[in-house]
Amino acid sequence: MKILITAGPTYEPIDPVRFIGNRSSGTMGASLAAAAIERGHEVTLILGPVTAAMPVNLRRIDVMSSREMYESVMREYPQHDLLIMAAAVADFRPKGSRTEKIERGGTLTIELEATEDIAAAAGTIKRPDQRSIGFSLVGRGDLQRTRDKLARKNLDLIVHNPLETMSSQTIESILIYPDGRSEALPMRNKASFAKVLIARAEALFPQA
Repeated sequence: MKILITAGPTYEPIDPVRFIGNRSSGTMGASLAAAAIERGHEVTLILGPVTAAMPVNLRRIDVMSSREMYESVMREYPQHDLLIMAAAVADFRPKGSRTEKIERGGTLTIELEATEDIAAAAGTIKRPDQRSIGFSLVGRGDLQRTRDKLARKNLDLIVHNPLETMSSQTIESILIYPDGRSEALPMRNKASFAKVLIARAEALFPQA
């Protein structure tokens, strides 16, 4: 298969030196890419500003902001069989960033606006022969919110994982499918989890 994977955080600029971001390292995306390559798949990796080391035998697209990641996914997805949205995309960005560095002094109010919902946007252009997988980083046990995301984003599989897993080397997860099936996966390292998820992704496609 040709697999498109997003990984890492996005940085939303406040001014030329400051940004809104998160602590995602990109470890999950790196693990998924390595597992997919090991299975013989062709991988394109769209990366935010990651700190984790990435596999080298793949096609890599580096981005900074959520808008850049959105544009890259929408451009690349039609040429791929599977999209795995493992990136921790910022939910909000400053409504208009400053072109000059903001100087210290007084108080600062920043008005935010919602960023593009990349997984949902990809779901609107998904062909019948394509599949998409998303991640739901929410509070432990909030399964209904994850199921709502699964339907709203037109996903074929979603990974429910607790907030504590961000920047961790391990993940505790529940895989949820549109038909109501779920599979609980006990705590394991992300490399081990990635191998399981790639196997489940392969099973989403009709067998020849």
